[in-house]
Amino acid sequence: MTDKVMSPDEVVSRLSSGMTIGIGGWGSRRKPMALVRAILRSGLTDLTVVSYGGPDVGLLAAAGRVRKLVTAFVTLDSIPLEPRFRAARERGAFELTEVDEAMFMWGLHAAANRLPFMPVRAGIGSDVMRVNPGLRTVTSPYEDGETLVAMPALRLDAALVHLNRADRLGNGQYLGPDPYFDDLFCEAADAAYVSCERLVDGFGDAPPQTLLVSRSSVAGVTETPNGAHFTSCAPDYGRDEPFQKAYATTPWPEFAARFLAGPDEKSYQSAVQAWHEEQQ
Repeated sequence: MTDKVMSPDEVVSRLSSGMTIGIGGWGSRRKPMALVRAILRSGLTDLTVVSYGGPDVGLLAAAGRVRKLVTAFVTLDSIPLEPRFRAARERGAFELTEVDEAMFMWGLHAAANRLPFMPVRAGIGSDVMRVNPGLRTVTSPYEDGETLVAMPALRLDAALVHLNRADRLGNGQYLGPDPYFDDLFCEAADAAYVSCERLVDGFGDAPPQTLLVSRSSVAGVTETPNGAHFTSCAPDYGRDEPFQKAYATTPWPEFAARFLAGPDEKSYQSAVQAWHEEQQ
């Protein structure tokens, strides 16, 4: 068995400009933000990002790293529409494919099973078909003859997810209320990378359902304490609402210069700590 531990920057060194990158989590919840920040420190660009979007999308869009976005939404949860995504979209900074949440999930399922598409009811009768004229329908070959959307597989060159715990082999565990779809992101990708709050030697008698990600689908794992900041990573910590508000309201050049210009993740965490001390 192979030790797959690496640093966030080593993970990003495995990626290339022009790739299709899937990012796990959901809105402003358990996003692999340390890995997103590592991308911002790199020269990667021209990315196709596939995400139930949150500040991962906002940061990458504001920094001009996104060529195309495939998503069902982009939100900060307590702030309904991610403002940096909105600004980038309004200026036409990237191509957008927006689908129903269930369609997105079945696109991941199709990719995980190496199928070209999955038939789904979601999307029928909605504007999804109008705004995505490339989508096709299929007719059930059985007696019902039902018309269904043929949701294309969301194949990924790489996936980035953040979990509460992981071991050095790449097995990952979530401890919060929802697995989201991190396992599907990993299985839909040619290579998946897991960041975690803490590396562990074993999972003891953990309930099997919490062992979300298998080492068989993981190419690398990195320990990044507070690495989902400023999104939540329950039960380890909640969303940093004051900082999220500052992110949403501070002009991008000012925010990037203060929090994202450092050489590593430690510099980001130190800048955040200093900011909080100023607010007291």
